[in-house]
Amino acid sequence: MTESNHLSLATVLAIVATGLMSFCGVIVETAMNITFPTLMTEFHVTTNTVQWLTTVYLLVVAALVPLSATLKRRFRTRSLFLVAISCFILGVLMDALAPRFVWLLLGRAVQGLGTGIALPLMFNIILEQVPQALIGTMMGVGTMITGVAPAIGPTFGGVLVATLGWRSVFWFLLPVLVVALILGITCIRQVSPTQAARIDSASVALISLTFAGLIYGLANLGTVPFWGLQVAGALAIGLIALVGFVWRSRRLAAPILNLQLFANRGFTTHLLAFACLQVAALSLSFLLPNAIQLVNHRSALIAGLVVLPGAALGATAGPWGGRLLDAHGARLPLRAGALLTLAGLLGLLGFAAHLSDTAILGCYCVFMLGMGVSYGNLMTSGLQALPAESHPDGNAIFNTAQQFFAAVGTSLAASLVAAGQAESGRLAAGTVTGTAKTLVILVGLMAVEAVLAFALTRRPAKKMVH
Repeated sequence: MTESNHLSLATVLAIVATGLMSFCGVIVETAMNITFPTLMTEFHVTTNTVQWLTTVYLLVVAALVPLSATLKRRFRTRSLFLVAISCFILGVLMDALAPRFVWLLLGRAVQGLGTGIALPLMFNIILEQVPQALIGTMMGVGTMITGVAPAIGPTFGGVLVATLGWRSVFWFLLPVLVVALILGITCIRQVSPTQAARIDSASVALISLTFAGLIYGLANLGTVPFWGLQVAGALAIGLIALVGFVWRSRRLAAPILNLQLFANRGFTTHLLAFACLQVAALSLSFLLPNAIQLVNHRSALIAGLVVLPGAALGATAGPWGGRLLDAHGARLPLRAGALLTLAGLLGLLGFAAHLSDTAILGCYCVFMLGMGVSYGNLMTSGLQALPAESHPDGNAIFNTAQQFFAAVGTSLAASLVAAGQAESGRLAAGTVTGTAKTLVILVGLMAVEAVLAFALTRRPAKKMVH
């Protein structure tokens, strides 16, 4: 990490290049949430099936991100970026031309390969090349780059579905990816030497099986009997694989994830709060657009416009929250963010039986403001609890958790809504029931996140050491 307070233009543009990759991944994810009702009709699939467009992408990313610390040590940053963006462009083309749902799903998985490599690169560049005095602000900018995507994704998807069709969502991303490619080639530089680093294939297989089993089990929860292979069996396989991964990692000199970092209480507590927030955010990104369309009978365009102000507010609050952390420490942004996210979800739960567009707009704005203030700061403050040499490993763990718990949030919301629809027999009424049940769980998670945030900041926080 540089000790100078000077931030070069090349570093900023390198962050933008890797951030645009993540931006494209998230914008497709949120834009596709808007198109789910259209895709269900065109491809004749159910709610539980269509949500795998998001889940399979997140699963691939979550399985690849743990390798980021090892990949960073072994390969040059620019080479990793070129592989990542090539995968993403290929996946976008596959989806734009997909003749069947299975091809659409496969394209999303290929995109996940690209994002899984690119996302940790952005934060590693920030941690390695940005002056200490500007870390909080630039982490906020990094999360804003990916946060802008949910802000415009639903509206972007809604406009294109209403005018040019869902395939245009993918065609419109290609110019952005070309810009990212040019910036990456010209601006990404190597500041630390590469070194030999072995990738343990057994660990990769075990962590992939962990995520696949747990997410598949959660995705089927509520729609098929619990005591069967699709739920209990899948969850058991995931848990057994997790135990195997931990056992394997503890016996390796250089594991793909440094699990010893979990012995650091401050780091682990930040990570738990971060996970709660991620589950809530991704659950809402599934719940709200579908409720607006299936319950309030609005178009995809209107659904996108209703959630736009909240998502935009959350994205723009990221750098502001980072500046608060740089200037005053973590106490103010983490506590304020926790209270705002909890208040927003309590509001949504209070209106759950009659969740009007106005109620969604207002409560989602409160939730997303809180998320913008605290989301990036949880990661920054958690990494600051570690020594500098452990930052790449801590970054790998945070990014793995980000993708895994995003998949958990999407699968949880989709399975509860699908269960409500199946139980009711009526699409709108079942969606209301499933949405309300999910909101109860999310309020509980946000209460836990608030307790953790206050526990982390019981003592007045000091300014970041410059």
